[in-house]
Amino acid sequence: MPRPTAAQLAYGSATVVLSALALLLFTRTTEVLGVAAIGVVSLALGLLVATVVPLTRALRAARAARAPARRGRGALAVAPSSAARPAASREPAGVGEPSAHG
Repeated sequence: MPRPTAAQLAYGSATVVLSALALLLFTRTTEVLGVAAIGVVSLALGLLVATVVPLTRALRAARAARAPARRGRGALAVAPSSAARPAASREPAGVGEPSAHG
């Protein structure tokens, strides 16, 4: 199993502390069972965040690697040339431009 990176440790720890603080403040629980449940939920949330950090980076890198290839194919398929359209659907030059005479 690979060792956690500094980003994973930082995000996970911050998530545990902030989620525990927020849950304790919002629920205003003083019971031992409630505090223990909040601690378990906070630890689980911190673990989830720490494991998702490298996955999101890998997904971003994979999307960035595929993006130039996708743009190249999509531009040809989406933007057909004006010669491919029938002559009746072509607009004459200047249509849609504001008139200088009013």
